[in-house]
Amino acid sequence: MPDAAQQPDQQRARVAVFISGSGSNMAALLYASRQPGAAYEIVLVASNEPHAGGLAIAEAEGVPTFSLSHKGMKRAEHDAAMEKAAKDAGADYIALAGYMRILDEGFVNRWAGRMLNIHPSLLPKYKGLDTHKRALEAGDTVAGASVHVVTPELDDGEILGQAEVAVIPNDTPATLAGRVLIAEHQLYGRVLQSYVSRPFRADWLLKRVRKLALALPEAEERESHGAPGWRTGGKSGKYFAYFSDRHHGEPQIALLAKTSGQDELADLIARDPDVFFRPAYYGASGWVGITLNRADTDWEQVEHWLRRSWQAVAPKRLTKSLTAAEEF
Repeated sequence: MPDAAQQPDQQRARVAVFISGSGSNMAALLYASRQPGAAYEIVLVASNEPHAGGLAIAEAEGVPTFSLSHKGMKRAEHDAAMEKAAKDAGADYIALAGYMRILDEGFVNRWAGRMLNIHPSLLPKYKGLDTHKRALEAGDTVAGASVHVVTPELDDGEILGQAEVAVIPNDTPATLAGRVLIAEHQLYGRVLQSYVSRPFRADWLLKRVRKLALALPEAEERESHGAPGWRTGGKSGKYFAYFSDRHHGEPQIALLAKTSGQDELADLIARDPDVFFRPAYYGASGWVGITLNRADTDWEQVEHWLRRSWQAVAPKRLTKSLTAAEEF
């Protein structure tokens, strides 16, 4: 897994942890968050069980808590209260850590890509409950844990990381569960650290920009002055975008795209200096830098600038066909 050490300009992600019981995984995440270079902080521990042991740990460690029993409440109503607590705490992400409730589809969709869960099996094996018993009954020689993105389908989201645990002769579900839990404690914090660091990592940002750029008609990637760049195809192709990873001492990881000229460039920077900047060398030619290493990067805006910059240099035969396709 790529190095996810916190960059100096990176804000720590704010994470709410949902629990239902002892909170040992929550505690592991909390103590990991207090290590040097941690990319996240725990801003709330919330539970559907007011007497959950993990709440006492969080309170003792000075972490805000919220609890509300789900008994007698409709699922949507309880989920709304839990979500409000997370939002009020300013959470960017939710980590489910032994939270024994299936969340409403609307709730999950609103947090798409920002909610993780840890599950005690090597997914896609043994979704749901009784994972250790099922692994032993199947004669597995290896069990383990998985961290995945939460989707409306139970235990079905993208798998972000796994830890394997050997099955020992004469294991019982309880003895196997004890060792898997130790593995969970090691796994969850590492995966969460890496996941919330993605918006600040050049490798992940480049991969995302590359996918958008190469989706444009006849676009191809070519290195320019040591940096990835994208141009229209053919011998006469022209560059429409570059990827800049803190080049020339700049703090930004950025997309460089063409504007209509210096007036528009200056207007963009004046309007939103946290997003737009004048890049060294390229700025003199009217190119704008669009900062990507931010927690709130607007990827629709990035796609817009890639498309617009491509249209500025692409042959008319391509721009006409693209316009026709969009109108259709």
